[in-house]
Amino acid sequence: MKNYLVITMSLLISMAFAPAQAGGDPEAGKVKSASCAACHGADGNSVNPEWPKLGGQHAGYIIQQLRYFSDGERDNATMKGIAANLSDEDRMDLAAYYASQKVSYGAADPAEVELGEMIYRGGNSESGVAPCMSCHGPNGAGNPAANYPALRGQHAKYVENQLHGFAEGNRVNENSIAMMQIIANRMTNKEIRAVASYIQGLH
Repeated sequence: MKNYLVITMSLLISMAFAPAQAGGDPEAGKVKSASCAACHGADGNSVNPEWPKLGGQHAGYIIQQLRYFSDGERDNATMKGIAANLSDEDRMDLAAYYASQKVSYGAADPAEVELGEMIYRGGNSESGVAPCMSCHGPNGAGNPAANYPALRGQHAKYVENQLHGFAEGNRVNENSIAMMQIIANRMTNKEIRAVASYIQGLH
């Protein structure tokens, strides 16, 4: 019960300090996204499961992650080089474009669905893992007001890699409480793999 109280307080505090959603020009963003298409696809739906789908992602979240890459808070040499050359207007335009696109849905591994759904919807009270849907929504649409990303349809491999990154302390998120680091660190490899697969088929 104590674990859930800590997580709940973390959610409330992070929502209070959620960044404002900035506007951008999706048409300008479409033009600027030409150099992004090789990895993320013309419409933001990457083919390589190691690279995230951006289609339908909340604009505020994309802007924030681009800043993280530029500042080095997210460690990726390729993305750092790209993001560092973007102006605030570029970030807003790109974010507006990708937010206007639709994500392509995948399919969950049938063998992983039961455990994946249990973790996503109910968490694990014994280990203190909160339900994913408490932040990311029942259908994975996320929460733009709190800057929690949409997860629905995201590549399982990408989600799995990010959860391991959080667990190992190699990824940061938008609040100083390290909520995702705490949650991911309490998950077993089996739980991470299962919930990542479930998310891939979620919509």
